[in-house]
Amino acid sequence: MRETSLRRVYAPVVTPFKPNLEVDLLSFQEHCKWLVDQGAGLAIFGTNSEANSISPHERSQALRALLDAGINPKNIMVGSGTCSIPETVQLTREAVENHCEGALILPPYFYKNISDDGLYDYFARVIDAVGSDELRIYLYHIPQFTGVPITPGVVERLLKSYPKIIAGIKDSSGDWSNTEQFLSRFPGIDIFPSSEALLEKALPLGAAGCISATANVQPKAIASAIGAYGTTAYPQRQRTISAVRKVVQDYPMVGALKRIVAQRTGEKTWAAVRPPLTPLQDEPAGRLMRELAAAGFQGA
Repeated sequence: MRETSLRRVYAPVVTPFKPNLEVDLLSFQEHCKWLVDQGAGLAIFGTNSEANSISPHERSQALRALLDAGINPKNIMVGSGTCSIPETVQLTREAVENHCEGALILPPYFYKNISDDGLYDYFARVIDAVGSDELRIYLYHIPQFTGVPITPGVVERLLKSYPKIIAGIKDSSGDWSNTEQFLSRFPGIDIFPSSEALLEKALPLGAAGCISATANVQPKAIASAIGAYGTTAYPQRQRTISAVRKVVQDYPMVGALKRIVAQRTGEKTWAAVRPPLTPLQDEPAGRLMRELAAAGFQGA
């Protein structure tokens, strides 16, 4: 973990849609303000944001809406990875120009069996085209979705070439041995596991916190657990957030999160997702809420 870093939780913010499936910017602003008030940072336009179903223009509008709402850009990590270098450069440059905390960048995910040379070249060309010393990149490793792993070899090459720009890694592989390897090999950058359930193993090894889907619904509890790390209060807080995570991950994640947000806000439109995803229906949603209550979930 970088010496200047603080351990914290980021929520990969779920994106609300209107009945016609346009992005609901007002609800997006309100949810993001609530997350920040609860102690979470914002990782916008990630997997659970349905980012790959949202156009670059819509992403730009949504970022502008957050800034117009007065949210500190240092609370915002912008998902800017696409298959296209020009689009990735555009979205990443917007993050830099608006002084956001950083850019969370997927590898280009259409072509598979990509060599380390090709993947390094993609990131290097994005960095060189953005051309700013203020750029901070968080590499987004989620090979089960992209089919393109960000290998330790690529990370090492990027750190050698751009030591001030490569700020961290979000490891969403679900493979603890991989997260452990990142933590041991790259102690000078921020390593974020993708689940609060891994904090108990990751924090002692220097993890920077987590970027977790379920931070959309239990941000304060996760932030409180991270803040209590090293104290007698930590074990119970960790057990509670892990139990909630275990319940939610047994359901389709985006649909489940949106039903929980819909219940918290009283806004039924929050349940909407963009195709090809489908919303979580009433019967499993009711079961989800009962299981969450049994796990000790406190809601808002």
